[in-house]
Amino acid sequence: MTYDDWRLAAIYDADNPGGQDHVYFRELADRSEADRIIDLGCGTGSLTVTLARPGRSVVGIDPAAAMLAYAADRPGGDRVEWRLGTAERIDTESADLMIMSANVAMHIVGSDWDRALDDIARGLVPGGRLVFESRNPDAEAWRTWNGPLAVRQTPIGRLRESTTTTPPDAAGVVTMYCHNDFLDAGGVLDVEQRLQFRSMQQIVADLERAGLEPGHVWKDWDRSPFTGGTEQRLMIFEASR
Repeated sequence: MTYDDWRLAAIYDADNPGGQDHVYFRELADRSEADRIIDLGCGTGSLTVTLARPGRSVVGIDPAAAMLAYAADRPGGDRVEWRLGTAERIDTESADLMIMSANVAMHIVGSDWDRALDDIARGLVPGGRLVFESRNPDAEAWRTWNGPLAVRQTPIGRLRESTTTTPPDAAGVVTMYCHNDFLDAGGVLDVEQRLQFRSMQQIVADLERAGLEPGHVWKDWDRSPFTGGTEQRLMIFEASR
């Protein structure tokens, strides 16, 4: 799925409000005294702009021009450098903290994931940190992602939508088919997105292959340890170069 449509960008923040995840990333940036931060898959920049402050450089990277346009226009958008693209836009040894929030890591599927981790490792300075979250496949969150046709109110008016999600394939990839009929903004948009569920063991192995050292794995934004099981829906990874 691409969010490169102004209507999806316009409703994104309302559908994905910042919460304890944003608090976690901001506290981590302050605690680690990061002064060069890259937000990979920054979307509309709602978290990205809050990381910017005097003496700290922040770069937001996203493959959707519509999302970046929205990000650049938001309050504080002028304090961030916005780049169109994917992890290949990361400069070598340019960050001491790199983040992927809002399940961005799951949207990087197949061999693109390995390439992204290589680019991230290249972009971190020695001792730099990568932090991101992924869904625990044992919790089977995809089962809750189907939605029948219904109408709801959005920041750009009424939206009639439905979602159909396939079970994971052998690689853990699910496909979501989303039908969007913007009754007031105008137009129908049918989109498809793929997300990959990976086990903790697989992600740890992937990090190590890229030359990154896995650290803490949390089950929630309160930094409580992940121990596995179907009741723990999140895995929050901290790794370093």
